[in-house]
Amino acid sequence: MCYGPRTLSNQNWKGRQPMAVAAKNIPAPDLVPIRRALLSVFDKTGLIDFAKALASAGVELVSTGGTAKAIAEAGMAVRDVSELTGFPEIMDGRVKTLHPSVHGALLGVRDDPEHVAAMRDHGIEPIDLVVSNLYPFEEVRRSGADYAAIVENIDIGGPAMIRASAKNHAYVGTVTDPDDYASVLNALEMNFGSLSLDFRKKLAAKAFARTATYDAAISGWFAEALEIEHPTWRAFGGKLQSVMRYGENPHQGAGFYVNGDRRPGVATARQLQGKQLSYNNINDTDAAFELVGEFDPTRSAAIAIIKHANPCGVAEAASLHAAYAKALACDPVSAFGGIVAMNRILDAGTAEEIVKTFTEVIIAPEASEEAVRIIAAKKNLRLLVTGGLPDPRAAGLGLKSVAGGLLVQGRDNAVVDDLDLKVVTSRAPTPAELADLKFAFRVAKHVKSNAIVYARDSATVGIGAGQMSRVDSSRIAARKALDAAEAAGLTEPLTKGSVVASDAFFPFADGLLSAIEAGATAVIQPGGSMRDDNVIAAADAHGIAMVFTGVRHFRH
Repeated sequence: MCYGPRTLSNQNWKGRQPMAVAAKNIPAPDLVPIRRALLSVFDKTGLIDFAKALASAGVELVSTGGTAKAIAEAGMAVRDVSELTGFPEIMDGRVKTLHPSVHGALLGVRDDPEHVAAMRDHGIEPIDLVVSNLYPFEEVRRSGADYAAIVENIDIGGPAMIRASAKNHAYVGTVTDPDDYASVLNALEMNFGSLSLDFRKKLAAKAFARTATYDAAISGWFAEALEIEHPTWRAFGGKLQSVMRYGENPHQGAGFYVNGDRRPGVATARQLQGKQLSYNNINDTDAAFELVGEFDPTRSAAIAIIKHANPCGVAEAASLHAAYAKALACDPVSAFGGIVAMNRILDAGTAEEIVKTFTEVIIAPEASEEAVRIIAAKKNLRLLVTGGLPDPRAAGLGLKSVAGGLLVQGRDNAVVDDLDLKVVTSRAPTPAELADLKFAFRVAKHVKSNAIVYARDSATVGIGAGQMSRVDSSRIAARKALDAAEAAGLTEPLTKGSVVASDAFFPFADGLLSAIEAGATAVIQPGGSMRDDNVIAAADAHGIAMVFTGVRHFRH
């Protein structure tokens, strides 16, 4: 037998017609007295104080399992939900509130005579307030638990109660967040034991958002666990962490939502000092820390200075202090008001150098006490510590909104050290050139396309980003390198004797020739152009080395 999507002509569809309650045009009351509350929570933060306040206001408490035990041990009268259902918890607690006596109590329309009669005939006592939060699926998933343990932490009864009470917000309040306990108690006090319709609507909106986010985490985990690259339905969710003053521009509203991913970065960092991060700060800080995560801290110290999500300068050295000086020298003008990221603990000497230039944000795995004191002298400078570095090889998803939908793709987790590099010219790069080529390609991965990166001695000396023409990116990078040289009082451009990286292939030899003209002696690029032979020939004609990676790093 073959099963397909139901259509309006399917006989089976008739059993799922929407309820016609709305057609009865029963107005929702403004104030609903809270006489009976059902409390069933996993996170018991603030539970006892909240329950005591409800009880002192004359609210009857009904509860389940561990929640009921905690309330009873605190000396309060509480009815077990089994008294309402006439049925005990079964199957290790999987079934306890999934019963008509609970859901009828939540979904019954109190001003509908038919609903009232049904509740009376079946002995269903109305419940006016549901207090429920969910099994910690997200936390268990992140803990690395096995498949069975993760499945067991998929809550069923909680979401069912939350959705039922939120749907019937005309008569029932729904509380899903301990952070809301105080506002609920305040509303009850202001309205003499009742909750207003407007307040119940806001609680319902939050409740549906919570279950949607919860289900998004579950469906996302299933897709990952079963290696379903493109599931038919995609859901993403997050919790509001902060409201921005504005977005990219002052006329745009913005908020910062976190999805629970523990990848070290701006979303998981502790802000030690400074004013609130802006939308642009968060975007740029994320870009900076992802870039610096490409550099193994056990091998070298690395610094990335970012402006408008593009690097102004990147360098690695034996110390952060030396790396910062090299990174800043690439483009000291653009570094003003930028983001500084590093792959090691921020030390006092590096902190003293950074504060000499106006900087918006510093992000590091950790910071010494002395460095924190130095930064504290700049009250608006934000200092974030993450406790670790992002893994550049880790899988993950990125998404971008477009009109009418979302573009979803895997994270660019290709690392140059893992690639099969192919020398395609007559001359192979020297060991020093090869080291700089790998360095430059790491940086190019994090530069907006079209990207050209000149590097020398493990430091960028010229960066061209986001141009429509690769030749223009090459020329801009060379021009910026010349400007930096002049500012430093040097007589020749920093690109002389450098290597160059391109995020994508050179479609023509002109981009390569521009790099050669700037003084590059070796090139790293993905290859794959139909004119690769022409480009290779141009490289050979000028005696430079060229390496193909086979991997492109477009970034838009």
